[in-house]
Amino acid sequence: MHIMEGFLPSPWWQIWFIISAPFVIMGFYALRKLVRENREALPLLAVAGAFVFVLSSLKLPSVTGSCSHPTGTGLGAVLFGPFIASVLALIVLVYQALFLAHGGISTLGANLFSMGIAGPVVAYAIFISGKKFGINEYVTIFFAAALANIVTYVVTSLQLALAFPAEAGGFMASFIAFGAIFAITQIPLAIIEGLVIALVFKYIIQLKPEILIRIGVITSDRAAKLREGWA
Repeated sequence: MHIMEGFLPSPWWQIWFIISAPFVIMGFYALRKLVRENREALPLLAVAGAFVFVLSSLKLPSVTGSCSHPTGTGLGAVLFGPFIASVLALIVLVYQALFLAHGGISTLGANLFSMGIAGPVVAYAIFISGKKFGINEYVTIFFAAALANIVTYVVTSLQLALAFPAEAGGFMASFIAFGAIFAITQIPLAIIEGLVIALVFKYIIQLKPEILIRIGVITSDRAAKLREGWA
């Protein structure tokens, strides 16, 4: 998904920086509040960030100028909300651009919006909806993580199509072409990512449920039931 350095023409790379900036500002505000009020959540925050880094570094060749990989942002979005997830993604994307030649600085705004904003917003919305309607947390997290992954690549396809409309068919033809290529690798990767993040959440429930309870991810009653099984 990372669009490589210099691939997006002006003014598109600037536009995505401008669109992404408010989310990052809100993210730093939310992160500061979390650190001040729930310092015991810091190890879990570090795990969520490491998860994004590791999964998003497992890249596969895909669309020219980009690539396919899991994103890992669904876990951070479910645990801490989409704004903090955007900060985690920003840190990862900057490190990858500077030290791994994965992505780029000029395309940072576009990559952040697709992986660190659009995906986490969808994941968080699905998780909150699942809680509201009483759907099993593991099922909800699976779909939250999987769809966050897919939405990330839908947005990347949109970004590439806006910047490079097809000569025949324009934006829509280009969007369909980019999306179809991404789908070959991304749909199975999204399913795998959903399963992995659901299992990670189960592990956290078994190991440190009190942190999830304190930051409001789950109630004590639900944590107790989930620790007994997959209820």
